[in-house]
Amino acid sequence: MANASNNKNASLGARFREFFTTRDFIFHDGRDLRRFSIAGRTQAVLAGVAGIAIVFSSYGVAQAMVGVVSLSGITGEASTPEAQMEKMRAQVDQMQADVEAAKQAAKIHADRVEARQELIKLTATGEGDRSKVTREIPSDTHLKTSALTEEVLEPLRKLEARQVVLAAQARATGEARFEQTAAQIRRLGLDPNRYVPAIVQGGMGGPFEEVDNDEGAATAEADAQFRSLFVTWRRLDTLEQTVISIPSMQPVDNIQFTSSFGVRSDPFRGTAAMHAGVDIPGAIGTPIYATADGVVGRSGRYGGYGNLVEINHGRGIQTRYGHLSKIIVPANTRVKRGQLIGLMGSTGRSTGSHLHYEVRVDGKAVNPIPFLQDGEYLVAIQDRQTGTAMGGPAKGN
Repeated sequence: MANASNNKNASLGARFREFFTTRDFIFHDGRDLRRFSIAGRTQAVLAGVAGIAIVFSSYGVAQAMVGVVSLSGITGEASTPEAQMEKMRAQVDQMQADVEAAKQAAKIHADRVEARQELIKLTATGEGDRSKVTREIPSDTHLKTSALTEEVLEPLRKLEARQVVLAAQARATGEARFEQTAAQIRRLGLDPNRYVPAIVQGGMGGPFEEVDNDEGAATAEADAQFRSLFVTWRRLDTLEQTVISIPSMQPVDNIQFTSSFGVRSDPFRGTAAMHAGVDIPGAIGTPIYATADGVVGRSGRYGGYGNLVEINHGRGIQTRYGHLSKIIVPANTRVKRGQLIGLMGSTGRSTGSHLHYEVRVDGKAVNPIPFLQDGEYLVAIQDRQTGTAMGGPAKGN
C-alpha cells in the first residue's frame, strides 16, 4: 500500500517537474530581440499565487451574491435585476425630490431674511433697498419637509431668530424718527396726519388652527413682529416722501428781508395790504433756485408778479418766484431742489431789484420764513429719500 502511494506521488512529482521545466522566452522590445529564461520553481510559485487570487475573488463574488439573495429575501422583493433597478430608481427619485425641496425652502428663507434685513435698515436708518421690502415672497408651507431640508434651514432659522430681536429695536427707532419728523412738519404749520392717513393692514381670515409646536409658535411671533415693523416703516416712509414736497432751501445765496409775510403798508398806496410772501433784495441777475423738487406750472408774465415761475411740489404745496429779470425754466418742466430757475429782477409791481418768494398750501399763502430757517433737517431727509444731494443755498446768514 505504501509502495503504491509512493509510486503515485513520484508520478505526480514527475509530471509537475515535467510541466514546470525551465523555459526560454524571446521578447522583442521594438529595437532588439531579447532572450531570457524562467526556472520551473519560479513558474510554480507564480501559478500558486494566481490560484489563491482566483479563489479569493470567487469567494467575494459568492458572498456578494449571498448578500443580494439575503436582502431580497428580507424585503420580500424579487431578486431580478429589473426589480433591483426599479428600487434604485425610486430611491434616486426620492433623493432628487428632497434636494429640490431643500433648495426651494432655502431660497424662500434666504429671500425672507434679506427682505427683513432691508426692512430693519430702512426703519432704523432710512437707508436700504425699498424694492426688496415691497416684493412678494412666496410661502414655504407647501414644501415637503425632510431631514435634508431641516439641516439646510437650521442656520437660516437661527439668523431669523436674531432678526426678531432687531425688529423690535428698529420699530422703536422708527417710531422715534416719525415723531421727530412730524414735529418738524408741525413747526412749519403743516399737519402730518394729512399726509399720513392710518395704514390699515390687508384683510385676514380663515379657520383657527392652534400651533402646537415651539417652531410654529416662534414663526407666528416673528411674522407678527415684522408685520408691525412694516406698518411703522410705511408710515415713516410716507411722511418722509411728503418731505420731498416741502420747500427746504433758500431760493438765493444770501438771505435778507426788505418785507415780511403778512399785513404791511403797501409801497405804492401806503395803505394796509396783505403781503403773501417775503421780499429778498439783491442785484439784478442774482441766481434764483428751486427750493424743492416739483413741476413748473406758470412760467411767464403774470400780473403784479412780473416774470413769475410757479412750481407745484405735490401734496398741495406750491412756491412762487416773482419779479424775475429772466426765466430759465419753461412750463411743465420737472425741476430738482437747488436747480437754477431764473435771475432776480424788478419786473411787475416792484420798486427795485428783489425776489418775491411765496409758499402756498392748498392755494393759500403761508409764512415762508419757517421753511427758510428750519430746512436742514428736511434737506437731510430729502437727500436720503432721493439718493442725491443738490447744490444751491441751504440756510440763511
